[in-house]
Amino acid sequence: MPSACAVVLQLSASERHRLTTCSSSPSMPHRLVMRATIVRLAATGLANAVIASRLGLQVDTVRKWRGRFATDRLDGLKDRPRSGRPPRFTPVQRAQVKAMACQLPATYGIPLSRWSCQELASEVVAAGITPAMSASTVRRILARDAIKPWQ
Repeated sequence: MPSACAVVLQLSASERHRLTTCSSSPSMPHRLVMRATIVRLAATGLANAVIASRLGLQVDTVRKWRGRFATDRLDGLKDRPRSGRPPRFTPVQRAQVKAMACQLPATYGIPLSRWSCQELASEVVAAGITPAMSASTVRRILARDAIKPWQ
């Protein structure tokens, strides 16, 4: 079975300068330094296996970054966006929780002087803002804006 040839890279002067700067930078993240080093070595004509053994990486890793650089140039060395888990609560629901936390519990007919996260979560569900919400979720929502109704 014939082996696939590695992509041949030709660097412009500005790309070579940016890659050299990046690969020798002590303040850049290590992953970006390694990617820049892979591309610099690939541009000298070294095989993927040689680059991998020299840098202590897997051949697939070298192949991946060499290929991304060939298609997207310097932008190909950046991390691609990751989807992650979609948010469970909408921005409107979060704003309603924050607005409720900024009001006194007596406004909602609750005989408390201050909200607790558990009481606030129960009232959010009772008010129909969301079908379910835990006290820890309420705490995280409020912590983003340093809202502490229990203090």
